[in-house]
Amino acid sequence: MADDEAPRIEFPCDYPIKVIGDAVPDFLEQVVAIVRTYDDSLTAERITERDSRKGNYRSVTMRVHVLSEAQLQPMFNELKAISAVRMVL
Repeated sequence: MADDEAPRIEFPCDYPIKVIGDAVPDFLEQVVAIVRTYDDSLTAERITERDSRKGNYRSVTMRVHVLSEAQLQPMFNELKAISAVRMVL
């Protein structure tokens, strides 16, 4: 019989977060400023930025060090509140 429970993440861990939004000039700075309030050890080596083919959208992927699951939801909510953000994964 298969176990119906979703796999649990073991905390603390480096958690991948992708933020997709409009390609506005300060998009990366806005996203990183919020994430650094939750992980002040975030470095450029753990951040990748990529523009869409036509340059209308930008994605920022980060490996964020989180201590607990309770830390993720407020971070996601703050990121979603940025006007240029379309999606947080």
